[in-house]
Amino acid sequence: MTRWIEATEVAGLLAPGMTVFVAGGTSEPRSIGRALRETPEASAGVTYVSGVLPGAQASPFADLHPQSRLLTCMLTAGLRDLHAAGRVALLPLQYRAIYDWLEREVPVDIALLQVSAPDADGQCSFGLRVDFAPAVLPRAKLVIAEINRALPAPPGCPKIPLAAIDYAIAVDRPPRMEPRSEIDATARAVGAAIAQWVRDGDCLEVGVGAIPDAALAALAGHNDLGVHSGMISHGIVELTRRGVITGAAKTIDRGHIVTGFLAGDAESYAWAAAAPELLFKPVNYTHDHSVLASIDNFVAINSAIEVDLFGQVNAEMIGGRQHSGTGGGLDFMRGAVRSRGGRSIVAFAATAARGTISRIVPALAQGTVATALRTDADIFVTEYGAARVRHLDTEARARALIEIAAPEFRDALRDAWKRR
Repeated sequence: MTRWIEATEVAGLLAPGMTVFVAGGTSEPRSIGRALRETPEASAGVTYVSGVLPGAQASPFADLHPQSRLLTCMLTAGLRDLHAAGRVALLPLQYRAIYDWLEREVPVDIALLQVSAPDADGQCSFGLRVDFAPAVLPRAKLVIAEINRALPAPPGCPKIPLAAIDYAIAVDRPPRMEPRSEIDATARAVGAAIAQWVRDGDCLEVGVGAIPDAALAALAGHNDLGVHSGMISHGIVELTRRGVITGAAKTIDRGHIVTGFLAGDAESYAWAAAAPELLFKPVNYTHDHSVLASIDNFVAINSAIEVDLFGQVNAEMIGGRQHSGTGGGLDFMRGAVRSRGGRSIVAFAATAARGTISRIVPALAQGTVATALRTDADIFVTEYGAARVRHLDTEARARALIEIAAPEFRDALRDAWKRR
């Protein structure tokens, strides 16, 4: 039977040695997090496991007590310094593997999340994010949820019975908004180059940021696109409302947009609340290689921090320091190349630091990890063009990548390649 409590009472349910799962993004129970910050001693000896959203602010469950720990598979801007100081631990797992780890390995004492108010049948919706919760809830010893009257309940989102929640906290708070990216000329050029590789009827996976948003804007003239993605944002919503995204050609989930979560603004959330074509699925479906391989003409669009002339991708480190995490990009890259007619696109601006650093490098530096291997490489795109390298030999691959580097760095890249 569900017991209604105040957020301040959650502290009394914690004990040293506990592992507490915290849902991320729009499912993050922020009232509980703020209450725990007022009683930091309650978190002593507690490990919080959180699925934070890339690019988001720091989790309120980070650095609660000198003897508490936040364990995550993704860093945000607000967590990087804490990670460098040893106060946040990073587990390097691909998204699909995170689900299995949570489902099979993590002994969850308490699960914390946010859900919508119950409907007439006593069912609460996961709202705008479902990704990892189904892996955790069946095994959690206690489920504590904020019941948010302001959280949308999209028709295609899974539900949890109110009776399955042990402790409930009533809140009435708009879901967290994600700002739109500013699209500059470089992002627009990269987006236009990406669009050249997308055909009518293709099924897309795309992330969030200026380049993905620019790519979606460049697809406004396409027809019957589909979506199967770990997340969607404003750009997907806009193309759907304009009739560009219909899912009519999808080989599975035809007519539906499949995603693990939506990160958007009030307008996007209002659309989601009444969108029958929108299906929220957990990570063991959105990122599963066999599912992705069954989608014909699946096009994965992902980003990189740097790419070397072998085709290795670093999507998580800057200057030898962890910047984000492994994420789900590699799951989609591998799924796309297994898809019949599929394409994996890794897109990025050719330079960083106001044009002073090439993001195509001779080789990844010592101490920098390869998020994707050279054997995962398919299509690379910058504002200077595209290189499909998947079936090129090593020498031809390097030449193709140099041709899409910024012109002022090409000679140095050629010389470095000759000296290797």
